[in-house]
Amino acid sequence: MATPRQQSKGRSPMVNQQRQITSFFSKNPSSPSPSQSPSSIISKQTPDSTSKLKPKITLTPEQSPVTPSQPPKRNKPLMVIGPSLFPSPDSSSTPKVTKTLYDDDVVNKRVRVFWPLDKTWYEGLVVSFDKISSKHLILYDDGQEEHLDLTNEKIEWVGQSSKKSRRLVRSAVIEDEEEAMAEADNDNCDDSEDENWGMDMEIEALEDASPEMDLDDVSDEDACIGSNRRKLRKMTETRKRKVSDSGKIDSSKKRKDGGDSTTRTSKVSLVNVNEGKSIENDGGDSTTRTSKVSLVNVNESKSIENNGGYSTTRTSKVSLVSGNESKSIENNDNNSVKKSQDSSGGQTGNIADRFGTREAQKLRFLGEGRRDAKRRLASDEGYDPRTLYLPPDFVKGLSSGQRQWWEFKSKHMDKVLFFKMGKFYELFEMDAHVGANELHLQYMKGEQPHCGFPEKNFSVNVEKLAQKGYRVLVVEQTETPEQLEIRRKEQGVKDKVVKREICAVVSKGTLTEGEILSANPEASYLMAITETCQICLDQPERIFGVCAVDVASSKIILGQFEDDAECSTLCCLLSELRPVEIIKPAKLLSHETERVLLRHSRNPLVNELVPTLEFWDAEKTLQEVKKIYRGTGIKLITSSLDEEKLHDVDSSSSDGLSCLPDLLNTLVDAGDKGKHAISALGGALFYLKQAFLDETLVRFAKFELLPYSGLGSVSGRPYMVLDASAFENLEIFENSRNGDSSGTLYAQLNHCVTAFGKRLLKTWLARPLCHLESIKERQDAISCLKESNLHSALEFRKELFRLPDMERLLARLFGNSEANGRNANKVVLYEDNSKRQLQEFVSTLCGCELMAQSCSSFGAALKNVQSRPLHDLLTPGEGLPNVHPILKHFKDAFDWTEANNSGRIIPNEGVDAEYDSACAAVVEVESSLRKHLKEQRKLLGDASINYVTIGKDSYLLEVPESLSKSIPRNYELQSSKKGFFRYWNPTIKELMIELTHAESDKETKLKSILQRLVRRFCENRKEWRQLISAVAELDVLISLTIAGDYFEGPTCRPVISGFETANKVSHLKAKGLGHPVLRSDSLGKNTFVPNDVSIGGFDSASFILLTGPNMGGKSTLLRQVCLAIILAQVGVDVPATSFELSLVDKIFVRMGAKDHIMAGQSTFLTELLDTSKMLSCATRNSFVALDELGRGTSTSDGQAIAESVLEHLVHNAQARGMFSTHYHRLAVHYEKDEKVSLCHMGCQVGKGESDLEEVTFLYRLTPGACPKSYGVNVARLAGLPESVLYKAAAKSQEFERTYGRSERGIENAMRSLCEVLAKNSSCHETGEENITTSLVQIQRRVQSILSKDDTIPVC
Repeated sequence: MATPRQQSKGRSPMVNQQRQITSFFSKNPSSPSPSQSPSSIISKQTPDSTSKLKPKITLTPEQSPVTPSQPPKRNKPLMVIGPSLFPSPDSSSTPKVTKTLYDDDVVNKRVRVFWPLDKTWYEGLVVSFDKISSKHLILYDDGQEEHLDLTNEKIEWVGQSSKKSRRLVRSAVIEDEEEAMAEADNDNCDDSEDENWGMDMEIEALEDASPEMDLDDVSDEDACIGSNRRKLRKMTETRKRKVSDSGKIDSSKKRKDGGDSTTRTSKVSLVNVNEGKSIENDGGDSTTRTSKVSLVNVNESKSIENNGGYSTTRTSKVSLVSGNESKSIENNDNNSVKKSQDSSGGQTGNIADRFGTREAQKLRFLGEGRRDAKRRLASDEGYDPRTLYLPPDFVKGLSSGQRQWWEFKSKHMDKVLFFKMGKFYELFEMDAHVGANELHLQYMKGEQPHCGFPEKNFSVNVEKLAQKGYRVLVVEQTETPEQLEIRRKEQGVKDKVVKREICAVVSKGTLTEGEILSANPEASYLMAITETCQICLDQPERIFGVCAVDVASSKIILGQFEDDAECSTLCCLLSELRPVEIIKPAKLLSHETERVLLRHSRNPLVNELVPTLEFWDAEKTLQEVKKIYRGTGIKLITSSLDEEKLHDVDSSSSDGLSCLPDLLNTLVDAGDKGKHAISALGGALFYLKQAFLDETLVRFAKFELLPYSGLGSVSGRPYMVLDASAFENLEIFENSRNGDSSGTLYAQLNHCVTAFGKRLLKTWLARPLCHLESIKERQDAISCLKESNLHSALEFRKELFRLPDMERLLARLFGNSEANGRNANKVVLYEDNSKRQLQEFVSTLCGCELMAQSCSSFGAALKNVQSRPLHDLLTPGEGLPNVHPILKHFKDAFDWTEANNSGRIIPNEGVDAEYDSACAAVVEVESSLRKHLKEQRKLLGDASINYVTIGKDSYLLEVPESLSKSIPRNYELQSSKKGFFRYWNPTIKELMIELTHAESDKETKLKSILQRLVRRFCENRKEWRQLISAVAELDVLISLTIAGDYFEGPTCRPVISGFETANKVSHLKAKGLGHPVLRSDSLGKNTFVPNDVSIGGFDSASFILLTGPNMGGKSTLLRQVCLAIILAQVGVDVPATSFELSLVDKIFVRMGAKDHIMAGQSTFLTELLDTSKMLSCATRNSFVALDELGRGTSTSDGQAIAESVLEHLVHNAQARGMFSTHYHRLAVHYEKDEKVSLCHMGCQVGKGESDLEEVTFLYRLTPGACPKSYGVNVARLAGLPESVLYKAAAKSQEFERTYGRSERGIENAMRSLCEVLAKNSSCHETGEENITTSLVQIQRRVQSILSKDDTIPVC
């Protein structure tokens, strides 16, 4: 059944039909000024306030539209639809009423029902018959149902179904146009040149009669049709009128046989029966989009001016006649539009055909010869592609609305404009193509690109574009038509369109909310970077200043550091943070830095700012930051100090530095060592200022020092350094298959239940600890949780699971505490955001309460815990802030549940002084009214006299009719009923005025109570952040405790010692070491084989030279050792029976073959670049993992490079590490080197099918070198043809005979030769006989060696 509607006012909802076709923009200079129409829009006002300003009158069917208390209105011409436009299905005459009794014999028959108000027939099916009510259930073709008494209806029976089409919402009957216009005057949407305000007024008039109606009821299928037609569509779907002959009013939603104004129809006729006026069409850009337009007016027709512009009627041909086929097209983002074909069935061609010709003719300045705002060509120096020069002749031909759009667009050509028009965001020209392609919006018909969507879909669409790499410029309406009219009168301006301003710039790095963002807990960093390069000892030294901002969580990371020629530190930073946006000064970064940004980032959005002017230097940045913090300091102090103290604080902070955060003061004090970091902050602030995020972000930001910053000594840094290759090759955060987190170390350890906990875990993994005491403290905490306290930890974890992302929620709340951007008071919005903001505030309070209570309960369970970190995190006043008194204040302030449900805060007494004062004023007036009532009772001598409220008239003095002769003369009769008269007297009227003012003031204070409470909440932001930080750390510790259970095999607590000293050698000892990620269940039928590894110390070599068969597990062993080191220094248990480690300051990893063609790097060059960083940065305490170095070039070159690199790492850098290779000569060369241990991955070799070698991999680390690599076996496993395998096996044996053994034989011969020479060199005889004897001995020795090895050719 269709939802029952309210009764209508007895007239059609369609008003001012002519204005429905008026274009969105008007170029006519003589067009009338916009009507004053304060609407139900929300310009930072709630619906309650606007409802008081414009009372809503609902008339019952028995009431006349003109009440006795109102003067009769003069008759206005009626607008009706002529019979010719709405013919009967069978004839053009009005149908006759069929007076026939119907029962269940007509069930399942098709019927047409005539609606007198629409003069239209609607077709449907008789579904059932109710014998009790004698009504039939009609199912109309649009799916709506209605119970009708067919005896009293105008109906016709049909034999077959006719074409389905929607009811024509544009056709209407206006019974009293002046009444409609009076109600329309309360509309306040946009000026007449911005929208078809007649239709908006009609909607508002209807909304006034239906308080329960909501704009959200607009169907999604109308989201991208003209704003007016979407409103009309919504209205007709919400309130349909049906007037029967008996005067009964009924309503339902139907389809009709005629056309549909919400579809893009083909024709419209204008019929004027009596008196016609001109229809003007002055052309313009994409003029009327109608070829034949028609309206019908029986008495009088007003002129229709169409001066072109961006018409939001979105119709090329508007038809009020049948014969069009319409269909609904659903879009992927739930924005649906209507699309229709004319009777010929013609469809619009492709985009190039539709818009190409127009753009080539009218927008020639966008093609070759395009200039920026300063008329510079692309080839000129300083050309700014973000701006556009508009030729004067083009601007001259624009309407006022078009000119306003182009003014915004010409300054922001790099952005997509969301241009607010009434209740919809419109996209024009090139932006419309983006909307159609990326948001799947439907183009409007016409030669001009144009599409749009309703305000309620703003968050979804802006996030979609931002995530796809677009910058979105949000242009909001900041003036109502009423305000425009007042401004025109007071200032004498001739503006024809309302003011609009840029209120937001949204991109990947400035998103603060959205579904996609909520589903992804990872931080989205916006990174500003600046660089200075200087030459020192003929080597370039780079100094970088970096500012990384996570807008969603209000975190700012600042730092400055020196870097090498390869930008190694910058590579590490980019690999850790993975910024989604990069801000840099234009043309100032070096080529190497640009290459690093390209290689080590994931397609970020790059923004180039003009140096100094936009990318501020340190001095300019400090000036801007001081302005922000000075204002903040005054605001915060005012709430807690009196004026005298405020004066003292202000005088003491005259230098401005005392108001800055500690980190900024540290950078200022550092001088040249901090100025580049401050400059990077300036670049980020300028960018954020354009997005209206700078002030709120900086005021509430959490500043952190970049861990790579050069402010501290290298030895004092508390974190291990993982280079970019280590992040990539060890798959710590991203796998090598598709770049997501599955199969990574992070995924293995991530069992956090909070989003902010997940972000903290990622930080811990990116920065393993290098401070021995910190590692042991974290190990103690995990051990305590693992033992008898695990059950309590899991219960605490269950409580945390209910939390939202408190860190981001808190940041949003801080940002909304100040009215700026789209939250500014001047912005005209239709969607009431106050309820959503209140719900977020309540959610934040509830989340903080849950965290505080959970920590208290968990702390009670762990009362005697021995771990100092756990004790601090669970003790109020130490690591855990005592927020219970603060929460109690807000708990006593208002009812959280009631406020969340109702969307309003009703503060309790004593919470807000301003609101209490307003309430007291209301109570005082009401008390005066009660006192006056007692006086009147005494005066008239009747205690039954009382106040009554009739409709909107309150405090009416109801007096019995018997006392009418005693009534004073100053009493005014307002109404009466049998036996009683109701009066107002001057005192009551005066008190009523006071009461109205008092209630209005109370309502105003009530609306602002949310902002005041939020500001009060923000004063304790340090405590809230500390609470979230404590909970995040507890969440991560529990996650790491649980992670040990997911390792395969036994786990142990690593024994960690300090760095290498004179008395202590760096070492790594592991027994039964497993893999932290790989498990047997992921290896199919195989099981993972643990290994014993010993590196360094007094009894082992510092390097392992690892050989073995292909696919034998060499790379896996290298990875698992590196991952075990990271786990140990994070503080987590390691999958091994025992694990000993001396601290590692850096891990360098080079494995796998990958090129970076976009950066101009081949596979071999990429390999050697990583190797170069190892050689220059590795220390005694570093760990190096090299996998098959040198394979990207010839065997001789690759082997030579591999041997030289290994030599440097072992003897010069003296680092610990593992070096896997297939160059077996290296094993021979280092066979006697005590610092290198020869090992291989064990295997068994046998004869398989066809006499080919078949290798069984044992995956066991075995002492000694492997004789060969058995690559042919891998070729067999890969399925190469047997003929190829035989050939390869034969060639392999031939190469081994020719090059393998011969090399060993020659080496043995040369060694013997050297022994003979050394022996003879000890003799001091110089005679010819002795020389001859020596040569004979050498010859005999060589012949003896060669005779033993027949593979060496004897010449």
